[in-house]
Amino acid sequence: MSDEVQPFSTPETVDFPYRAISRGAIWSLVFFLVALVGIVPTFAPMLILAVPGMVFAAFGLRGIKRYPEEFSGKGLAMFGLIACSILFIGGVGQHTYIYLTEVPEGYERVQFYKLQADTQGQDQPTETALAIDGKPVFLKGYIHPSSGSGMLRQFILVPDLGTCCFGGQPRSSDMIEVNLPPGNTVRANVMKRKLAGTFKVNRMPQKKSDFDNVLFYKMRVDQFK
Repeated sequence: MSDEVQPFSTPETVDFPYRAISRGAIWSLVFFLVALVGIVPTFAPMLILAVPGMVFAAFGLRGIKRYPEEFSGKGLAMFGLIACSILFIGGVGQHTYIYLTEVPEGYERVQFYKLQADTQGQDQPTETALAIDGKPVFLKGYIHPSSGSGMLRQFILVPDLGTCCFGGQPRSSDMIEVNLPPGNTVRANVMKRKLAGTFKVNRMPQKKSDFDNVLFYKMRVDQFK
């Protein structure tokens, strides 16, 4: 009796469905990485990008929960949500603490915009500038590229990166001639500078090489960062 021939059989086909990574999860990571630059005080406004990062992460988690067979990336979305939340809360807290403690004792904080004349009117020293003439003040700004390169002991301070790097020749009320203490220098770059010293309004507007407009203000610095 011959052996009965058994039909050839193959294992059941295993289905491995493709699941796309949630776009919300991916975008949350992108926003986190971009917002991370906001830890640096100069780029603090970038921290706000952590908020859409949280939103995208939340939508990503929602989509993965509703369509688990279509989307993956739950771990990535969770990371994006937690990372963006910590970055935003921690970054805002850090910059708030710095703001509250950065002014040296005996100096008055002055916002640079209060020294800038109205763009619709005549360019001249403002009332705030005249009021603080000869007083110890604390203010922030950026070194204008025309001040030179390398290590500087004297430079022109301007209010923002637009005026610093993209605004062409600044107006007279947009500039402060800064003199550091003897033996001190600062490297020319696009980082925001913090200065504490005596602010002066020039009795006669001063001309500076490489700048088209005269200078209304000057500052003899005692402390700087």
